[in-house]
Amino acid sequence: MSTPAALPTGHEVRFGDEELIVSKTDLKGRITYVNRTFMQIAGYAENELLGQPHNIIRHPDMPRSVFRYLWDTIQTGREIFAYVKNITKAGDHYWVFAHVTPTLGADGAIAGFHSNRRTAGRTAIDAVEPLYAALRAEEARHANVKDGAMAGLALLEGTLRDAGKPYDEFVFAL
Repeated sequence: MSTPAALPTGHEVRFGDEELIVSKTDLKGRITYVNRTFMQIAGYAENELLGQPHNIIRHPDMPRSVFRYLWDTIQTGREIFAYVKNITKAGDHYWVFAHVTPTLGADGAIAGFHSNRRTAGRTAIDAVEPLYAALRAEEARHANVKDGAMAGLALLEGTLRDAGKPYDEFVFAL
């Protein structure tokens, strides 16, 4: 069992534009592979990550509804791009622009998931933070976590409708 991340410190860790964080998971979201950059940025050793749920690095500032949208998308076999705030083992945070894709087995069925993450630009982070704050506020209005995530998802979908853009166009416009 790995050590969970510390409480958030408020300190941001940045990594280079040339660096790429890579991970793979099984169908349940348990980590099956991480690259060296992932370990360096997140502050975990490989043996602390393998077999753990990928949400070991989920920052509490991330709306559950964004992950619900991401998970629903990749389970249908489609790829998705998303801005994600992660937490390190020490409690620092780092923003990524994630590209998550299903990994297909020889039979064509989804066998797991693969994610490449680049550093997120400051302009995009500044644009997405108010949306994520609104989603978290909507989620917090509900006593039940699942109900909160669904309400946040409805707010996200309404935001996309109001913007007149599908999710991918909305994300790339940030």
